Amino acid sequence: MVTIQETELKERGILAVRTAKKLRKPILISEVHKMDTIDPLSFFNSGRERYFGERFYWKDPLEEAVLVGLGISKQIQSDQATDRFFHVEEEWKNFLKDSLIFNPFHENGLGPVMFGGFSFDPLKAKTTLWSKYADSLFHIPKYMLTIVKGQTFLTTNIVCTPNDDFTLFEKVIKERMQLLSSLEQDFNHNRAKLLHTKEIAPLQWKQSVDDVAKGLKTGSLKKVVLARELRLVFDKQIHSEMILENLYNQQRESFIFVFESNGDCFIGATPERLVKKQGNSVFSTCLAGSIKRGETAAEDESLGQSLLNDQKNLIEHGFVVEMIKAALEESCEEIILPDKPQLMKIRDIQHLYTPVIGKCQKDASLLLLVERLHPTPALGGLPKQEAVEKIREVEELDRGFYAAPLGWVDYQGNGEFAVSIRSGLIQGKEASLFAGCGVVADSDSESEYLETSLKFTPMLRALGGN
Repeated sequence: MVTIQETELKERGILAVRTAKKLRKPILISEVHKMDTIDPLSFFNSGRERYFGERFYWKDPLEEAVLVGLGISKQIQSDQATDRFFHVEEEWKNFLKDSLIFNPFHENGLGPVMFGGFSFDPLKAKTTLWSKYADSLFHIPKYMLTIVKGQTFLTTNIVCTPNDDFTLFEKVIKERMQLLSSLEQDFNHNRAKLLHTKEIAPLQWKQSVDDVAKGLKTGSLKKVVLARELRLVFDKQIHSEMILENLYNQQRESFIFVFESNGDCFIGATPERLVKKQGNSVFSTCLAGSIKRGETAAEDESLGQSLLNDQKNLIEHGFVVEMIKAALEESCEEIILPDKPQLMKIRDIQHLYTPVIGKCQKDASLLLLVERLHPTPALGGLPKQEAVEKIREVEELDRGFYAAPLGWVDYQGNGEFAVSIRSGLIQGKEASLFAGCGVVADSDSESEYLETSLKFTPMLRALGGN
């Protein structure tokens, strides 16, 4: 473990106190240190006692980048239904203004980072299911571990107010030392046993699929994505640390995320990147059309080829490609994408997949790109606005953060968001899992029901179910 020089934070703390008093407002002081290797799961686990409900975890399988946040130095949230992306960005910029950032390194995801996301539809009637999450919610952590390109960094973020004095920084030094010395503790818990599962209104959901499919034959809508919920009940409190470790071992090809809020925990392993921004480079993923994996290599190959030649899935995939291309063209000078999709194979499912690369202005807004892309036709439907309105009308489920943008933005405007599918919401001894499917004019409700059942599998397995 690298020893952090306490004198650095003490000297910077004096400057922060003076600046806060001079400007008569809270000031962020952020410092980054390069560290020896730290296991990210141990870092996340070590925060359970002190920071439970204030943690996040993010792992990008494509770059092998990991961000883990503990504690909250600042929270940005809003229940505004309109201009929510703009309001979050403005509050983020205002928070960063006059901040003191000590980051000698040149990697993304260091220094001040806000992590969080947006609900799928802020106009949908709210239920108690997502009561712990605002429609727009981001956390700027007190302590953040970043692993990028095989290097390990620790960011410390402190908000200093005009009423603070140097004792604030003495407390931070002590707290940070305790955190770093607790990484080797044993966090094994007795696994919660699954008592029973309950499908929420499956017959009503199938009827909704049939009704929507019938309406698509004559109206202007081409596709509507309908989702449903599976509720699990356990014999004791579910420990997110164990679920995270299971996902880490079982879903290495996916984005793995945890986002805690007020005791609830949104967790998942999604294969779908929404958008990544790195300087003036933008990356997105078109993911639509799916089929199960085969039990043998030959069967798997056969299923994959049938998906690549299935007209219904190819048409659905084409909708997503065209929409994402159009959304990125508004901000990008150049768009690069293949002529036809390929297969993305993850543990339980294989998808049609088309990567997209764009070149934009360096100061282009990542959150504006997120707003333009959400929801893609794979999560909402086509046309976008009409599809969202139809979902709002017929879907019983309060999606909350399911199928919505979740990710991070750093202080330089770089960051990444995924589409939070293959996910669940942990609430004490219970958990809700979510899955959806694209409904088109010739959809069959029983087939769509089976498809959603398959999509429950990754989270169900991670939680210890079948």
